[in-house]
Amino acid sequence: MKQVELHLIGGGEDDVALFNLIDEYPNCRLQCEYRDRRLEATASDFFEALCVVRNMMATDGLIPFCYGASLNVYPSGMARDMGRGLKAYKLKKDHRAEELVEIFAEAADVIPSSVERQREFWQDWLGSPKK
Repeated sequence: MKQVELHLIGGGEDDVALFNLIDEYPNCRLQCEYRDRRLEATASDFFEALCVVRNMMATDGLIPFCYGASLNVYPSGMARDMGRGLKAYKLKKDHRAEELVEIFAEAADVIPSSVERQREFWQDWLGSPKK
């Protein structure tokens, strides 16, 4: 089991969530604790589990501050299959995906997003011509 602490967007300055990543092959289980809540999701990879947890957190107006919740980050099929969805590509319209990032990493270039907007960005990127 791996634990990660992330800041939360939409809460107070020192609002954080503790994520427990539990690999129960073939499933990935993600537990999230923040404030006095505990959320849990099981999925085929950690990115999908994070999306489920993010949708639950959205009811409190919160987004975890990490690449996995960034508008312009999305995993490839291979990253999901081979890496359990723990890494994803930073995407730029009209450019090929080149930079892999850890989905639970925080960085200054994270663009906090809803799951729906992130998937829309990914779909637009898929349909755009690549340089």
